[in-house]
Amino acid sequence: MLVEVWSDIVCPWCYIGKRRFEKALASFEHAGDVDIRWRSFELDPGAPFRRSKPMAAHLAAKYGMTLEQAKARLADMNELASADGLVYDLANTQGGNTFDAHRLIHLGNARNLDTGATVKEALLKAYFTDLQPISEPDVLLEIGVASGLEPEEVGGLLATDRFAAEVRQDEAEAAALGCTGVPFFVFNRTFAVPGAQDSSTFLITLRRTWERSHPDEPTVEVAPACNDDACAM
Repeated sequence: MLVEVWSDIVCPWCYIGKRRFEKALASFEHAGDVDIRWRSFELDPGAPFRRSKPMAAHLAAKYGMTLEQAKARLADMNELASADGLVYDLANTQGGNTFDAHRLIHLGNARNLDTGATVKEALLKAYFTDLQPISEPDVLLEIGVASGLEPEEVGGLLATDRFAAEVRQDEAEAAALGCTGVPFFVFNRTFAVPGAQDSSTFLITLRRTWERSHPDEPTVEVAPACNDDACAM
């Protein structure tokens, strides 16, 4: 079974959705038969290389709220993430363009999907927890090498436009599939789950997808639950 996940590195709901999906996968009877491919989606393709404003000021300007309201929203999101075992410090994140980070994930996927997943997790942790600027080549090089890639291949990636077309293709596919925000989970191109749904929703979708592709095997149902937690474009 293939699960494709469209997400962005700087999307706080995407990291939460990843953890909730992983919790569901740990309870899935056929978890060993599930491949996960992380696909590219930029919430702001026109983002500058590095944002000059602090995150609270950027949020306030973008959504027309006061600085105090923006800081409160970020603090609420930090608290919500902690419920899923994540450590966020959103006010001190160093925002910027994520295009090269997505190319790095594609480089990992080219090695194998496990390496791609390792790169994805490392990028999310670097941005949300370690407060690193994941648009910087030196940071991407360090993350790539720590994830098992060779320094020469990461350096070669960053010095060229390798995998640029693949990032754009992912984004075009997302649009074709009706994705308007992330995270966006697609199961065997049969079922789609938008947003950081709770783990029971992911688990029932895993089981229903398995049932669709293995109709002669018995399945176990769980009660579905939904919410609308996603980052809009």
